[in-house]
Amino acid sequence: MKNIYSMKKDDLEEYFINNNEKKYKAIQIYEWLYRKKFCSFDDMTNISKNLREKLKEDFTIQKLKILKIEEDSLVKKYLFELQDGNMVESVVMYHDYGISICISSQIGCNMGCAFCESGRLKKVRNLTPDEMVLQIMMVEENIKQRISHVVIMGIGEPFDNYDNFMDFIRIINDPYGLAIGSRHITVSTSGIVPKIYEFMNENIGVNLAISLHAPTDEIRNKIMKVNKVYSIGEIIKAVKEYILKTNRRVTFEYILLDNINDSEKCAKDLAKLIKGINAYVNLIPYNETNNIGYKRSSKNKIMEFYNILKQNNINVTIRKEFGSRVSAACGQLRSKFEGGK
Repeated sequence: MKNIYSMKKDDLEEYFINNNEKKYKAIQIYEWLYRKKFCSFDDMTNISKNLREKLKEDFTIQKLKILKIEEDSLVKKYLFELQDGNMVESVVMYHDYGISICISSQIGCNMGCAFCESGRLKKVRNLTPDEMVLQIMMVEENIKQRISHVVIMGIGEPFDNYDNFMDFIRIINDPYGLAIGSRHITVSTSGIVPKIYEFMNENIGVNLAISLHAPTDEIRNKIMKVNKVYSIGEIIKAVKEYILKTNRRVTFEYILLDNINDSEKCAKDLAKLIKGINAYVNLIPYNETNNIGYKRSSKNKIMEFYNILKQNNINVTIRKEFGSRVSAACGQLRSKFEGGK
């Protein structure tokens, strides 16, 4: 049985039409779910009793369970239990421009990036749209505030769960849904090139970020096995076409790993690679974990890398760090919880 939170508004309209009902009832349902935040069909008083019974037969309306919350200054990390007992994480960050959430799109991940905690657990399954939507709704309920920005950058590769991820985007972007503007939604991919081309034709205006993390195939092959399928050259070609089609700037994410991808040569190679592209680089200090041997670059190296990009007229920022006392790396809180630590 499908969870009602997985239904796009036009899917609900089709459902009501097929059941000889007026399609405007889809808006009424959306208002109960996303405006009034009611989670029982019985409470939907402007829906007839017979239709409420029909909805109960056809849909569930179950939420997620919050297992654990870790907190630090301006950040909260949530561990959720799904209906089948699997666990996923979300991170909430407080900014001067609003509150953002980084959500997961899969249970585990098959991309196998060497530095990534969440990749240590192979993909169990894709998350359904409701399991992504409810990460946002459960957090809003917990903090009693509205989430203004959404990043799909937690556990999993969104483009490996493309159809569910796109349904999720349309639900949270819908004015009758969570009404989160497309400019406030960012999806991050490790570089599944065919899906970049598909995504550019969605006409949805969501921000695209590429997890690049290396300026050459030689280095990227060692830390990101996806690069052996889709090379940096193929990614750059797709990004250029994406920008041409959408007229939207792209972000290149670059985690700095000590003595791996943080040299002066790497910085110069990166500047050369993306010069002239309407993009900016987001340099990310690495979150070390006990399970993986990579180390974060020193502050001096990070600043040297940043300065080289600046000198080469590359738009670059260093990501603000949140929550040094929480399990910051994707998958780290779940890993600790499963290990009983």
